Amino acid sequence: MTQNAKKHNAKNMTVVVTGASGRTGSRVATAVRAAGLEVRAASRARGFDWEDPTTWAGTLRGADAAYLVYPSDVGAPAATEGVGALAREAVGLGVRRLVLLSARGERQAAATEEALKTSGADWTVVQASWFSQNFSEGPLVEEVRQGGLTLPAGEVREPFIDVRDIADVVATVLASGERYVGRSVEVTGPRLLSFREAVAEIGAATGRELTYTPVPARAYGEALTGFGVPAEEAEFLVEVFEGLLDGRNARVTDGVREVLGRAPRDFAEFVRESTAAWV
Repeated sequence: MTQNAKKHNAKNMTVVVTGASGRTGSRVATAVRAAGLEVRAASRARGFDWEDPTTWAGTLRGADAAYLVYPSDVGAPAATEGVGALAREAVGLGVRRLVLLSARGERQAAATEEALKTSGADWTVVQASWFSQNFSEGPLVEEVRQGGLTLPAGEVREPFIDVRDIADVVATVLASGERYVGRSVEVTGPRLLSFREAVAEIGAATGRELTYTPVPARAYGEALTGFGVPAEEAEFLVEVFEGLLDGRNARVTDGVREVLGRAPRDFAEFVRESTAAWV
């Protein structure tokens, strides 16, 4: 089979999945396999390192597509440089179909998205709202287990998205040939909740009284620095929070339904299924 013929036969695609052991990558790998595509898991444990370009070619060579998720924040300067460089190398190795996970409404992510778009790849950007799984996996989990959550989110409302929906969207985009090439797809959950309301739903499901404490972004950054986060990183996170949580994302989109033909999973469904993680 020629490379061109293989390109148009999605069922024969080999997809490199970066962050294959992470929140989105692990689920993308599952969804891609369920779509009948072959997965090539890429993680440090498997010899792939975003910070070491010498590890990229061995992972990319011979693949047809790749899912790109940067390990820190997609809006960080290192992400712009890394995604751009990896995308160019992928294209040079014949891996033209690239899907990038980006952050919905994050001004700092625009440069990284542009680096992908100008790489020569057949690109798609999936711009996702705040993950529901941020409450059950990652840095917020311990705080929730201990009885509450402190964030610089005020009473802003967010359409929390289940990462399984992100994974299903990525797999469908990859299996749909050229339909989503050159497009950005904005995906959200089906309803708006404030962080206070989200914490209350978790508390009701677990039978615990959980508190939500909103704080100014600058105070949150100072607290991060006090916990040992480098000052430059803390300042970047403050800028991200000040933008993302200013109300600009307080609306839902039809992205999930457009791609999957169904409604996105509700936050309540995620809470019911994840109760054990907080008990």
